[in-house]
Amino acid sequence: MKVSMRVVAAMAGVVMAATAATAQQFPTRPIRVISPFAAGSASDTTGRVVLDQVSQVLGQPFVIEVRPGAGGTLGFAAVARADPDGYTLVTSSSSMATESVLHRTLPYDPVRDFIPVAIFGVQPNALVVSAQSGFKTVADLVNAAKAKPGTLTFASAGIGSSSHMAAERFRLAAGIDVRHVPFRETGITEVMAGRIDFYFIPIAAAASALGSGKLTVLAVSSATRLPLLPDVPSIVEAGYPAAQFRFWTGVSAPIKTPREIVDKLHDATEKALAEPALRAKLAKLGVSPEQMSVEEFGKFFREDLTATVQLAKEANIQPID
Repeated sequence: MKVSMRVVAAMAGVVMAATAATAQQFPTRPIRVISPFAAGSASDTTGRVVLDQVSQVLGQPFVIEVRPGAGGTLGFAAVARADPDGYTLVTSSSSMATESVLHRTLPYDPVRDFIPVAIFGVQPNALVVSAQSGFKTVADLVNAAKAKPGTLTFASAGIGSSSHMAAERFRLAAGIDVRHVPFRETGITEVMAGRIDFYFIPIAAAASALGSGKLTVLAVSSATRLPLLPDVPSIVEAGYPAAQFRFWTGVSAPIKTPREIVDKLHDATEKALAEPALRAKLAKLGVSPEQMSVEEFGKFFREDLTATVQLAKEANIQPID
């Protein structure tokens, strides 16, 4: 049975019209957002704060589904396989890049299987030591490390975590020989007790620790000081510009999600991030809001992926599986 080109064109027109109508109506029901890391993590906390405001813009709730496991790959894989209709998203972050260097194979491709929809913001980590350590400046810490190579230790929340990657940037920039001690969660109590020498703690998850009086904050891993910690120098001020590390958080969708829906989600996020109330909440988490076009965010992510691969090579970070 032959089908004329005129009929084919008509059918294609009907499909395009239906897709456009669906995009215009979107969203008509709650949107599921998979958070691939534990509740309370930096990306989870930032995502919840921002998406709560975005839901008010769109008039539909965002249902956050925490799905940790395998370093976040379980959650990312679930979204890569989801229907590309805009109703399943993932809280994306710098961790998407680190997972690509920690695993020899992934059940998804971080570039080809996702479209970065909107970035929420970036946040540095805080370089902390025990208040009993006697270290008052970054120079004090570096001098101690150089005086006894291979003796000082730093904690992390695991290989490839933001605390680990920030510390590796610092180690390489300062030219010091220190030992990595990864923990299943944070290890911050070991730093407070003085059994571990330093830690680059994610600020969004560090409020209680930073306010405990048991830690001294030597620097933040950014180019400039944070309004949240105005008396703490940036790592650039401390003399180590190559040690800058900023953890980003955003939201991504399956790659075949219609561009009209992506744009609607992006624009709603941009509108939410312009709200002073939301910006104030983010400031308390040490997060600086960022606004980029979809194309700019995609370029930003690819550059971050390249930089992370290079850091892993220089720091000799090996795949864990």
